[in-house]
Parts: sequence; structure tokens; C-alpha cells
Amino acid sequence: MFTLLASAFAMTVIVAVRYVLTSGLFAGLTARRFPGRLAGLRQQVWREIGWSLASAAIYGVPAGIVAWGWQRHGWTRIYEDVHARPLWWLPVSVLVYLLLHDAWFYWTHRWMHRPRPFRIAHAVHHASRPPTAWAAMSFHPIEALSGAVVIPALVFIVPIHVAALGMVLGIMTLMGVTNHMGWELFPRWLVEGRAGCWLITASHHELHHQRYRCNYGLYFRFWDRLCGTDAGLGQFREAPARR
Repeated sequence: MFTLLASAFAMTVIVAVRYVLTSGLFAGLTARRFPGRLAGLRQQVWREIGWSLASAAIYGVPAGIVAWGWQRHGWTRIYEDVHARPLWWLPVSVLVYLLLHDAWFYWTHRWMHRPRPFRIAHAVHHASRPPTAWAAMSFHPIEALSGAVVIPALVFIVPIHVAALGMVLGIMTLMGVTNHMGWELFPRWLVEGRAGCWLITASHHELHHQRYRCNYGLYFRFWDRLCGTDAGLGQFREAPARR
């Protein structure tokens, strides 16, 4: 029991530290590149950090339980020997995880925009106006729980190398932060080109935070385009003048 609790605690700390370092890095880049963008948002930022650290525990506990079960009892389909499966499966497994996670996110996110779930839970995330890099994990516990179960569930179903799993988690963290920081990190040729028609970046997600009823995806625009909820790319708010 002690090792189980220790694993859950350790994963909670890892998720929290990962959040603080990544969001802090991109918040720092935002402040440096657009000095006035975070002006007057101190109270909002602290609220975002508070909700996010609570979410870190909700994400960390199931991840810790799964990690404990994998190491102690061989649970899950995570493997360490790179030759245990064909090498082509390494990149394919990453794509499969992202596609399945994206599908889950789209439909749960869209459901949370129904009046009652929005009022109870999702309004916490949309209280960030405009969103900042610190809002990446700013969720009500109900919403955090809906997101926390996806990857732990998938590792019992879809085989994945431990390094590929790390890549999935890295992409999830990067996209969650950069999609909320209020400016576009990626070059225009990518965002407005053919790849941008299918990939979600800050320009796409910013419009969701402005209009609410569109652009629900996480990584890809596939479900939005298929279901008629893709409203295209948004325009970022102008940063207040520096005084």
C-alpha cells in the first residue's frame, strides 16, 4: 500500500512540476515578446495556477496507480524493449494515441458546452479571459477527471513503448500550453498552409475561447470539420499599451 501511495504522490508531483515549468516558460516568453499582454491579469493567473495544481493531483493519482501496477504486476501494454514490436509501430502508436485522445476530448469538450455541464464545471476554464499559458490545466475537478482517465485507460488497450508514451505526454503538455498563450508560436506557413487545415494551434483555439460554440478539438481539426463546428482561425486580442 505504501508503494502505491508513494507512486501516486510522485506522479502528482511530476505532473505539477511539468505544468509549472512548461507554463512558466511560455508565460515568460509571452511577457518578453508582448510586454503588455498579461497586464492586469495577476488575479486571473493565480486562479489558473490554483485550479491547475488541483488538476495535477487528479491527473497524477491514476497515472501513479497505473505506473505502480505496470512496474509491480505487469499491468498495461507498455513495453520497454524497443524490439518487442516492429519499429514502424513506434511512430504509429504515437499517432494512434493522439487520434484516440483527440476524439475523446472533442466529444467530452463539446458535451461540456451544454448549459448544465458548462455551468457546473467547464465555466472554470472559460473564466480565463483571455486565456494565458497558465490556463492549460485550469479545470474544475469534474473536467480534470474526464481528461485524466484517457491515457491511463489507453495503456491497457493499445501497446506503446515507454519512450513513445513519453512523447505523447510531451505533445499533450506542449499543445495544452501553447494553445492558450494568446499568440501564435508556430510559423504562418504551417498555420495557414495545408498542415494547418488539420492541426490545431493557438490561432484555432483562440476562437473557441471567444465564441465558445466552435473549435472543440485538441490536436486535430478532423472532428470539427466533420461535424461542422470548425470556424477557422481566430484573431488575437491586442495587448494593452505598456505604461
